[in-house]
Amino acid sequence: MTVSMVGKLVRDKIPKIMLAKGVEPVFYIAAPEERRKRLRRKFMEEVREYLSADEESGPEELADVLEVTLTLAKDHGLSPDQLEEIRKKKELERGAFDDWIILTGTR
Repeated sequence: MTVSMVGKLVRDKIPKIMLAKGVEPVFYIAAPEERRKRLRRKFMEEVREYLSADEESGPEELADVLEVTLTLAKDHGLSPDQLEEIRKKKELERGAFDDWIILTGTR
């Protein structure tokens, strides 16, 4: 099945917020086969917004990235705790980004 990408994924309360402002939203609920594609697109949108944010709005945009990340994890069948365990395992095996190491090549 080809997934139409007209429209965009929005947070659950957006239609009610729009109605409260006197705007009638037109929407549908994404089918299961469409959801991950929509989430991936939303993830990229939120990352772009974070990258273009200033110091003041950066944390709020980063929170949006985290919200989509947690929803993607759920779509993969992972709880936030399970995702954190995967992150910790990678940190133990490969480290974090605390030392700000920039690799410029090999010899």
